[in-house]
Amino acid sequence: MFSKRSFAYSLFLRFASLALSFIPGATLAQNVVLSVDASKTGAKIDRNIFGQFAEHLGRGIYEGIWVGPDSNIPNTRGIRNDVVAALKAINVPNVRWPGGCFADEYHWRTGIGSPRTVTLNPNWGGVIEPNSFGTHEVMDFLDQIGSEAYLSVNVGSGTPREAAEWLEYLTTAQPTTLAKERAANGHPAPYNIGYLGIGNESWDCGGNMTPDYYVSQMKIYSRFVRDYNPAQQDKHQMLKIAVGPGGGESRWTEWTETVMKAYQHHTWSWDINGLSMHNYTVVKWPPAYASTHFGEPEYAQILKSTLEMEDLIAKHSAIMDKYDPEKKVALVVDEWGGWYAPLPGSNPGFLVQQNSQRDAVLAALNLNIFARHADRVRMANIAQMINVLQAMIMTDKEKMVLTPTYYVFKMYLPFQDATFVPVTFEAGMYTNGNITLPRVDAIAAKDKSGKLWLEITNVDPDRPVEIDLSLTGITAKFAAGETLVAPKVDSVNTFDAPNTVRPKPISAKAQGGKLALKLEPKSVTVIAVE
Repeated sequence: MFSKRSFAYSLFLRFASLALSFIPGATLAQNVVLSVDASKTGAKIDRNIFGQFAEHLGRGIYEGIWVGPDSNIPNTRGIRNDVVAALKAINVPNVRWPGGCFADEYHWRTGIGSPRTVTLNPNWGGVIEPNSFGTHEVMDFLDQIGSEAYLSVNVGSGTPREAAEWLEYLTTAQPTTLAKERAANGHPAPYNIGYLGIGNESWDCGGNMTPDYYVSQMKIYSRFVRDYNPAQQDKHQMLKIAVGPGGGESRWTEWTETVMKAYQHHTWSWDINGLSMHNYTVVKWPPAYASTHFGEPEYAQILKSTLEMEDLIAKHSAIMDKYDPEKKVALVVDEWGGWYAPLPGSNPGFLVQQNSQRDAVLAALNLNIFARHADRVRMANIAQMINVLQAMIMTDKEKMVLTPTYYVFKMYLPFQDATFVPVTFEAGMYTNGNITLPRVDAIAAKDKSGKLWLEITNVDPDRPVEIDLSLTGITAKFAAGETLVAPKVDSVNTFDAPNTVRPKPISAKAQGGKLALKLEPKSVTVIAVE
């Protein structure tokens, strides 16, 4: 019989459960149903969205990559062996170099031959630039890590002739004076150049140009800065990327309109294959949010800001669609990531910050946005690769540590050149103060072998989530992969404690064609369905 006592007890449990759901840090799991039809596929997720960015800035190049052949730090021709091994493990598709704002004051001849010309780096700390790491060194580095060059040529303070001669020096196989000079400097064979950036932020540090003036320069550089490598005259041609927007306001939409309208009427003598876009997660300028010792309110605010990438891509893609409905021109997000206040005691011009579990979640959310827009977004470059901003790797003399963001890129390896598969789900809500965010994010894709992969991010920093995965078009037996978790939202890896944030195995067995997974708070998870 249902007594008053049992009724009172059940009522107590209901109210206790309800109250617990409003307590910060409560660990009740919420259910989210994800549905995947493996028979439906979309665009290819281009591996180039996992590109990197290495600017002559702070310790990004010197100490981060280049230590010199005489260093006690193990190296190959001056390039750190530990960094090379770490980058090879994440299959870096391309590296953008030498900048950034540095690119529009870089003159390539200062970085070849011997002795090198010593200059200044006025953009980043006003320090000495020894030019020890120049054309041959960067190409050696790219060869060591198995990556392609994305060169940004100097449009701001350079000339078309200077850029054209750099490309001839790099790529011609014929015995010109420049080719002989390249050979004398140690590389007789021509180099492969995958991508050419025609300027950088030409609307700001790259020359404060108007859209129309930039287009006039873009056409000239596109015409005369050629790749002469015989191996790149057919299927593997160098792709040219124009400067694009840096935000969503009217000045940026006008810029995209101007460049794409010009592209619509381009002739045989010039062409572009990509339009760049820059978007940092900053919240306010100058960057003031801390990269360490922050709490949940700052976690929520940063992730709210980073999710604006979705609308920004949609806005500029819509403009591009008007002039390029066949999507021949890629949207190239070649600067993105979290940008926070410099670490106390560091040179403010070196952009030194830590990299936390928050940044791992931030990286996953952005990579998922790129994947959902894979038909247009076919290349991206996180800023930056080593020791600067949202870095993959941090170094201190002979020490090296891998960041949470590094592990996200490593976990996402199966998505490189995979085929997008749509996922449907009710994301739920995570709320902190006046900020409400989707609680869960997810993507799916098939790799070249046909294996189905899923990524699921639990944004909620307090509560786990139980995922009920419904699959059609595939017979699932089990799923296995890795999940990246951390004790706190601001947990970081340090030289003294390098394994605080590190992936751990996760698996689940299928029952009745469905899979059930319990994902920890503030986690990034990648699984393969077998």
